[in-house]
Amino acid sequence: MRIGAGLVKVFCPPDAVPVLAVALEAVMLASFATPDQLQALADPMDAVVIGPAAGLNESTVLNLAALARTGAALVVDADALTLFRDRSEQLFGWLDRDDVLTPHEGEFERLFPGLLVELGREGAAQEAARRAGSVIVLKGASTVIAAPDERLAVNGDGSPWLATAGSGDVLAGMIGGLIAQHMDSFDAARAAVWIHSEAARRFGPGLIAEDLPQALPAVLTGLLSG
Repeated sequence: MRIGAGLVKVFCPPDAVPVLAVALEAVMLASFATPDQLQALADPMDAVVIGPAAGLNESTVLNLAALARTGAALVVDADALTLFRDRSEQLFGWLDRDDVLTPHEGEFERLFPGLLVELGREGAAQEAARRAGSVIVLKGASTVIAAPDERLAVNGDGSPWLATAGSGDVLAGMIGGLIAQHMDSFDAARAAVWIHSEAARRFGPGLIAEDLPQALPAVLTGLLSG
């Protein structure tokens, strides 16, 4: 919500609701027991992030398939990427140009074997976007954002403080939050990557993932004030 999304819902299994209700105060919770129930819950949404803490199991695959049948743009990260390392074409068949994949180099190599060595980071990201038919955010010290229509952006301002567990999950949420405000998916990814790195730069040493949302208002205020 710190990125400006007016409403955020967390979709989770029923047994996770009591735990999340204590930890999350500003978001709404909705439980589901089947992929069809998840699809019904997610269909009115503008964007959905799947992957962080989703679990490396077949239920995550089924849930992603259900989300792909909705009208929401998808941001696919973490576990939801790793699960398709041996069946990437199945994943690509569910995606469209408004969806975003956010792999780090290890996840990218599993989805697109050999591309990094063959083409380098920028070329690999562009080819991956073409194959997947969606936006690719290849994370790293220099993050590459590529769209299937050949748009390309590189953010070379990656902060060393972002090398901390969960920072990529926050980035995925930021991208989803900007898309939910009807921003083009490539532009949302490009903006989120810069804001994410700038928030880390301003915070400095000792950063943990939970600090990033708290740092966003100052960054956004600076942008709005020119």
